[in-house]
Amino acid sequence: MKCSEVMAKLEELSPRSFAESWDNVGLLVGSRDKEVESVMIALDATDAVIDQAVLAGADMLLTHHPMIFSAMKRITAEDFTGKRIIKLIANDISYYACHTNFDVMGMADEAADRLALADRTVLETTFEDELSKEGIGRVGIFPEEMTLRECAAYVKEIFDLETVRVFGEAEQKIRKAAVVPGSGKDYISQAVRAGADVFISGDIGHHDGIDAMEQGITIIDAGHFGLEQIFVPYMKEFLSRELPQLHLLTARQQEPFWYE
Repeated sequence: MKCSEVMAKLEELSPRSFAESWDNVGLLVGSRDKEVESVMIALDATDAVIDQAVLAGADMLLTHHPMIFSAMKRITAEDFTGKRIIKLIANDISYYACHTNFDVMGMADEAADRLALADRTVLETTFEDELSKEGIGRVGIFPEEMTLRECAAYVKEIFDLETVRVFGEAEQKIRKAAVVPGSGKDYISQAVRAGADVFISGDIGHHDGIDAMEQGITIIDAGHFGLEQIFVPYMKEFLSRELPQLHLLTARQQEPFWYE
């Protein structure tokens, strides 16, 4: 099938119109007419991931985070992004990114599903019409009350994480949660207004955590990678169901940092 057919299926799931205005989603490198038999799925288009795609003979690379955000005046091997673009083109690999449009239509509900949140609502509405209200993050109720310590252990188990960072008293009771996979510090106030007992997200700074506790909400920082890594299995399952003729590959990726 052609790259354009894979794109059409991805945009049925997560229409580009749901992306934030500052974002850069869609086909970023390559041709819509490229014949695609194999797709590699990853969170980021790093050098290592692109090398894996080349070695595997992938026809298309699908990532969550766009490799290209701002305008580029030249594409050269002297620039690390330019070098990646050149390698993709040289190996005839089309590259597609599905970012904030997937955050709205895919990622938020998948995270809430994994956490088993019931009676859920959208945390930050970015689109609304007569039929639906869509946006970033979800707010919902856990199946049963637990302590913050137990909630942190639950998040680690659900997302297969070794560690999380926690702001708040360990024995505080938790029942209502807000979740924003990725970088969520800008949505803390929305979680407070929604009456959440805990906000589960990533990239929460020192002062963000302190200020959140002052407003009466606890924080579980599961990391940017920690929550958004669900993009890869989600997309693999979606494409295998919708386009079973594709050969799907998943890149080997892990947290970009480590603890000593």
